[in-house]
Amino acid sequence: MRISAFLHQGAPALGVRVGDELLNLTEAGLPGTLDQLLRGGPSALEEAKRAQQRATSRVPVAGVQWLAPVALPSKAIAVGLNYVDHAAEGKMDPPTYPVLFNRFPSSWVAHEQPLLRPHVSTQFDYEGELVVVIGRAGRYIDKSKALDHVAGYSIFNDGSIRDYQFKSAQWMMGKNFDNSGAFGPEFVSADELPAGARGLRLQTRLNGQVLQDANTRDMIFDVATLVSVCSVPFELQPGDIIISGTPAGVGLARTPQIFMKPGDRCEIEIEGVGVLSNPVADESR
Repeated sequence: MRISAFLHQGAPALGVRVGDELLNLTEAGLPGTLDQLLRGGPSALEEAKRAQQRATSRVPVAGVQWLAPVALPSKAIAVGLNYVDHAAEGKMDPPTYPVLFNRFPSSWVAHEQPLLRPHVSTQFDYEGELVVVIGRAGRYIDKSKALDHVAGYSIFNDGSIRDYQFKSAQWMMGKNFDNSGAFGPEFVSADELPAGARGLRLQTRLNGQVLQDANTRDMIFDVATLVSVCSVPFELQPGDIIISGTPAGVGLARTPQIFMKPGDRCEIEIEGVGVLSNPVADESR
Protein backbone atom coordinates (compact mmCIF):
# COMPACT_ATOMS: atom_id res chain seq x y z
CA MET A 1 0.00 0.00 0.00
CA ARG A 2 1.17 3.54 -0.77
CA ILE A 3 -0.03 6.23 1.64
CA SER A 4 0.39 9.99 1.28
CA ALA A 5 0.06 12.58 4.02
CA PHE A 6 -1.38 15.96 3.09
CA LEU A 7 -3.18 18.98 4.44
CA HIS A 8 -6.93 19.03 3.80
CA GLN A 9 -9.09 21.94 4.91
CA GLY A 10 -6.48 22.93 7.46
CA ALA A 11 -6.07 19.50 9.03
CA PRO A 12 -3.71 16.55 8.34
CA ALA A 13 -5.12 13.68 6.31
CA LEU A 14 -4.00 10.41 4.78
CA GLY A 15 -4.69 9.45 1.20
CA VAL A 16 -3.96 7.03 -1.61
CA ARG A 17 -3.14 8.40 -5.01
CA VAL A 18 -5.44 7.36 -7.84
CA GLY A 19 -4.30 8.98 -11.06
CA ASP A 20 -4.29 12.75 -10.59
CA GLU A 21 -6.37 12.57 -7.40
CA LEU A 22 -5.93 11.53 -3.77
CA LEU A 23 -8.53 9.26 -2.26
CA ASN A 24 -9.11 10.69 1.23
CA LEU A 25 -8.79 7.83 3.73
CA THR A 26 -9.16 10.06 6.77
CA GLU A 27 -12.70 10.97 5.73
CA ALA A 28 -13.31 7.22 5.49
CA GLY A 29 -12.41 6.77 9.16
CA LEU A 30 -8.61 6.64 9.38
CA PRO A 31 -6.59 8.91 11.69
CA GLY A 32 -5.05 12.02 10.19
CA THR A 33 -1.44 10.88 10.52
CA LEU A 34 0.53 7.74 9.81
CA ASP A 35 1.95 7.85 13.34
CA GLN A 36 -1.55 7.50 14.78
CA LEU A 37 -2.43 4.79 12.29
CA LEU A 38 0.64 2.67 13.07
CA ARG A 39 0.07 2.97 16.79
CA GLY A 40 -3.18 1.12 16.17
CA GLY A 41 -1.26 -2.14 16.03
CA PRO A 42 -0.42 -4.83 13.48
CA SER A 43 -3.83 -4.62 11.82
CA ALA A 44 -3.47 -0.90 11.06
CA LEU A 45 -2.49 -1.30 7.42
CA GLU A 46 -5.28 -3.81 6.87
CA GLU A 47 -7.68 -1.22 8.21
CA ALA A 48 -6.18 1.29 5.78
CA LYS A 49 -6.92 -1.09 2.91
CA ARG A 50 -10.51 -1.41 4.06
CA ALA A 51 -10.78 2.37 4.28
CA GLN A 52 -9.54 2.60 0.71
CA GLN A 53 -12.41 0.38 -0.40
CA ARG A 54 -15.06 2.54 1.25
CA ALA A 55 -13.52 5.98 0.62
CA THR A 56 -15.38 8.24 -1.79
CA SER A 57 -13.89 11.70 -1.19
CA ARG A 58 -11.23 12.70 -3.72
CA VAL A 59 -8.81 15.63 -3.71
CA PRO A 60 -6.97 16.84 -6.85
CA VAL A 61 -3.22 16.26 -6.58
CA ALA A 62 -2.58 19.60 -8.27
CA GLY A 63 -2.13 22.18 -5.55
CA VAL A 64 -2.03 19.69 -2.67
CA GLN A 65 0.15 20.69 0.27
CA TRP A 66 2.11 17.54 1.07
CA LEU A 67 3.11 16.61 4.60
CA ALA A 68 5.96 14.36 5.70
CA PRO A 69 4.75 10.74 5.79
CA VAL A 70 5.35 10.52 9.55
CA ALA A 71 4.32 13.64 11.46
CA LEU A 72 6.19 13.38 14.77
CA PRO A 73 8.28 10.25 15.23
CA SER A 74 9.39 9.71 18.81
CA LYS A 75 12.82 8.91 17.36
CA ALA A 76 14.46 9.77 14.04
CA ILE A 77 17.78 7.95 13.84
CA ALA A 78 20.15 8.66 10.96
CA VAL A 79 23.02 6.47 9.80
CA GLY A 80 26.37 7.79 8.64
CA LEU A 81 28.91 6.15 6.33
CA ASN A 82 26.67 3.21 5.46
CA TYR A 83 28.04 2.71 1.94
CA VAL A 84 31.69 1.71 1.42
CA ASP A 85 32.11 4.13 -1.49
CA HIS A 86 30.76 7.04 0.56
CA ALA A 87 33.17 6.29 3.41
CA ALA A 88 36.01 6.13 0.88
CA GLU A 89 35.17 9.46 -0.74
CA GLY A 90 35.25 11.02 2.73
CA LYS A 91 38.64 9.39 3.35
CA MET A 92 37.24 7.35 6.24
CA ASP A 93 37.46 3.65 7.00
CA PRO A 94 34.22 1.69 6.61
CA PRO A 95 32.64 1.42 10.08
CA THR A 96 32.45 -1.89 11.91
CA TYR A 97 29.45 -0.66 13.92
CA PRO A 98 26.76 1.71 12.60
CA VAL A 99 27.50 5.42 12.94
CA LEU A 100 24.28 6.83 14.39
CA PHE A 101 23.06 10.36 15.03
CA ASN A 102 19.67 12.02 15.40
CA ARG A 103 17.58 14.37 13.30
CA PHE A 104 14.77 16.47 14.71
CA PRO A 105 11.41 16.87 12.91
CA SER A 106 12.00 20.62 12.63
CA SER A 107 14.95 19.84 10.36
CA TRP A 108 12.89 18.47 7.48
CA VAL A 109 10.17 19.57 5.09
CA ALA A 110 7.75 17.64 2.92
CA HIS A 111 7.73 16.90 -0.81
CA GLU A 112 7.72 20.05 -2.97
CA GLN A 113 8.41 22.34 -0.02
CA PRO A 114 11.62 24.41 -0.22
CA LEU A 115 14.84 23.25 1.35
CA LEU A 116 16.32 26.30 3.07
CA ARG A 117 20.00 27.15 2.82
CA PRO A 118 20.89 28.91 6.09
CA HIS A 119 22.42 32.34 5.69
CA VAL A 120 25.41 31.26 7.83
CA SER A 121 26.48 28.58 5.33
CA THR A 122 27.80 28.23 1.81
CA GLN A 123 28.08 24.42 1.97
CA PHE A 124 24.52 23.07 1.68
CA ASP A 125 24.87 19.45 0.55
CA TYR A 126 22.41 16.78 -0.60
CA GLU A 127 22.23 13.13 0.53
CA GLY A 128 19.69 10.70 -0.92
CA GLU A 129 18.60 8.01 1.54
CA LEU A 130 16.08 5.24 2.13
CA VAL A 131 13.85 5.70 5.19
CA VAL A 132 12.78 2.71 7.30
CA VAL A 133 9.47 3.20 9.14
CA ILE A 134 8.90 1.11 12.26
CA GLY A 135 5.47 -0.47 12.59
CA ARG A 136 5.82 -2.68 15.66
CA ALA A 137 7.40 -1.78 18.98
CA GLY A 138 10.38 -3.71 20.26
CA ARG A 139 13.64 -3.63 22.17
CA TYR A 140 16.67 -5.91 21.85
CA ILE A 141 15.21 -7.11 18.57
CA ASP A 142 17.03 -10.07 17.08
CA LYS A 143 18.24 -9.48 13.55
CA SER A 144 16.35 -12.56 12.35
CA LYS A 145 13.07 -10.97 13.52
CA ALA A 146 13.89 -7.35 12.72
CA LEU A 147 12.00 -7.05 9.43
CA ASP A 148 8.81 -8.08 11.26
CA HIS A 149 9.04 -4.68 12.98
CA VAL A 150 9.22 -2.69 9.72
CA ALA A 151 5.95 -1.24 8.43
CA GLY A 152 7.40 0.25 5.26
CA TYR A 153 9.73 2.71 3.60
CA SER A 154 10.05 6.23 2.26
CA ILE A 155 12.71 8.66 0.96
CA PHE A 156 14.85 11.25 2.73
CA ASN A 157 17.16 14.04 1.63
CA ASP A 158 19.61 14.27 4.52
CA GLY A 159 20.46 17.87 3.68
CA SER A 160 23.75 18.66 5.41
CA ILE A 161 25.34 21.96 6.39
CA ARG A 162 28.92 20.83 5.90
CA ASP A 163 30.66 23.89 7.32
CA TYR A 164 28.85 23.21 10.62
CA GLN A 165 28.88 19.41 10.50
CA PHE A 166 32.65 19.30 10.90
CA LYS A 167 33.07 22.00 13.52
CA SER A 168 33.28 19.18 16.06
CA ALA A 169 33.46 15.39 16.18
CA GLN A 170 29.68 15.27 16.60
CA TRP A 171 27.51 15.83 13.52
CA MET A 172 24.34 17.13 15.20
CA MET A 173 24.84 20.80 14.30
CA GLY A 174 25.32 20.20 10.60
CA LYS A 175 22.38 17.81 10.35
CA ASN A 176 19.64 19.71 12.14
CA PHE A 177 19.28 23.22 10.74
CA ASP A 178 15.58 24.00 10.39
CA ASN A 179 14.07 22.99 7.01
CA SER A 180 17.38 21.65 5.68
CA GLY A 181 16.22 18.11 4.88
CA ALA A 182 13.19 16.56 3.18
CA PHE A 183 11.02 13.49 3.76
CA GLY A 184 8.42 11.89 1.47
CA PRO A 185 6.37 11.91 -0.62
CA GLU A 186 4.81 8.52 0.15
CA PHE A 187 4.97 5.73 2.69
CA VAL A 188 5.25 2.40 0.85
CA SER A 189 4.32 -0.68 2.87
CA ALA A 190 6.98 -3.37 3.19
CA ASP A 191 4.94 -5.96 1.31
CA GLU A 192 5.26 -3.90 -1.90
CA LEU A 193 9.08 -4.11 -1.93
CA PRO A 194 11.76 -6.80 -1.71
CA ALA A 195 12.58 -7.98 1.81
CA GLY A 196 14.55 -5.27 3.59
CA ALA A 197 14.10 -3.01 0.53
CA ARG A 198 17.22 -4.68 -0.84
CA GLY A 199 18.27 -4.28 -4.46
CA LEU A 200 16.61 -0.92 -5.16
CA ARG A 201 18.32 1.68 -7.34
CA LEU A 202 18.83 5.06 -5.66
CA GLN A 203 19.54 8.25 -7.62
CA THR A 204 20.01 11.86 -6.56
CA ARG A 205 19.63 14.52 -9.26
CA LEU A 206 20.40 18.22 -8.91
CA ASN A 207 18.81 20.28 -11.68
CA GLY A 208 18.49 17.05 -13.66
CA GLN A 209 22.16 16.06 -13.31
CA VAL A 210 22.67 12.62 -11.76
CA LEU A 211 25.07 13.02 -8.85
CA GLN A 212 24.38 9.84 -6.87
CA ASP A 213 23.59 6.49 -8.49
CA ALA A 214 23.72 3.41 -6.30
CA ASN A 215 21.78 0.42 -5.02
CA THR A 216 20.47 -0.38 -1.56
CA ARG A 217 22.17 -3.78 -1.75
CA ASP A 218 25.45 -1.91 -1.27
CA MET A 219 24.62 -0.76 2.26
CA ILE A 220 27.23 -1.91 4.77
CA PHE A 221 24.56 -2.51 7.41
CA ASP A 222 21.30 -3.75 5.93
CA VAL A 223 17.85 -2.82 7.19
CA ALA A 224 17.56 -5.80 9.53
CA THR A 225 20.91 -4.99 11.13
CA LEU A 226 20.00 -1.32 11.57
CA VAL A 227 16.67 -2.13 13.23
CA SER A 228 18.33 -4.62 15.56
CA VAL A 229 21.17 -2.27 16.55
CA CYS A 230 18.89 0.74 17.04
CA SER A 231 16.62 -1.28 19.35
CA VAL A 232 19.39 -1.93 21.89
CA PRO A 233 19.46 1.38 23.83
CA PHE A 234 15.73 2.10 23.68
CA GLU A 235 12.46 0.55 22.60
CA LEU A 236 11.58 1.38 19.02
CA GLN A 237 8.02 2.63 18.68
CA PRO A 238 5.54 2.59 15.78
CA GLY A 239 6.26 5.61 13.62
CA ASP A 240 9.95 5.83 14.52
CA ILE A 241 12.18 6.22 11.50
CA ILE A 242 15.68 5.11 10.57
CA ILE A 243 17.34 7.19 7.84
CA SER A 244 19.62 4.52 6.45
CA GLY A 245 22.62 6.35 4.95
CA THR A 246 23.76 7.78 1.63
CA PRO A 247 26.04 6.46 -1.14
CA ALA A 248 28.95 8.19 -2.84
CA GLY A 249 28.54 11.32 -4.93
CA VAL A 250 27.90 13.96 -2.28
CA GLY A 251 28.83 17.51 -3.21
CA LEU A 252 31.50 17.92 -0.54
CA ALA A 253 33.62 15.12 -2.02
CA ARG A 254 33.47 16.33 -5.63
CA THR A 255 36.12 18.28 -7.52
CA PRO A 256 34.97 20.96 -7.91
CA GLN A 257 32.56 20.77 -5.00
CA ILE A 258 28.84 21.06 -5.73
CA PHE A 259 26.46 22.53 -3.18
CA MET A 260 22.77 23.33 -3.36
CA LYS A 261 21.86 26.96 -3.92
CA PRO A 262 18.68 29.02 -4.32
CA GLY A 263 16.88 28.24 -7.56
CA ASP A 264 18.07 24.62 -7.66
CA ARG A 265 15.80 21.59 -7.56
CA CYS A 266 16.93 18.39 -5.88
CA GLU A 267 15.25 15.07 -6.70
CA ILE A 268 15.84 11.73 -5.03
CA GLU A 269 14.42 8.64 -6.68
CA ILE A 270 14.35 5.16 -5.17
CA GLU A 271 13.13 2.31 -7.32
CA GLY A 272 9.65 1.20 -6.25
CA VAL A 273 9.39 3.93 -3.61
CA GLY A 274 9.03 7.09 -5.67
CA VAL A 275 10.57 10.52 -6.24
CA LEU A 276 11.14 13.15 -3.56
CA SER A 277 11.50 16.57 -5.17
CA ASN A 278 12.26 19.92 -3.54
CA PRO A 279 13.20 23.41 -4.69
CA VAL A 280 16.04 25.17 -2.86
CA ALA A 281 15.69 28.64 -1.38
CA ASP A 282 17.62 30.94 0.92
CA GLU A 283 16.58 31.25 4.52
CA SER A 284 14.97 34.61 5.21
CA ARG A 285 16.82 36.86 7.63
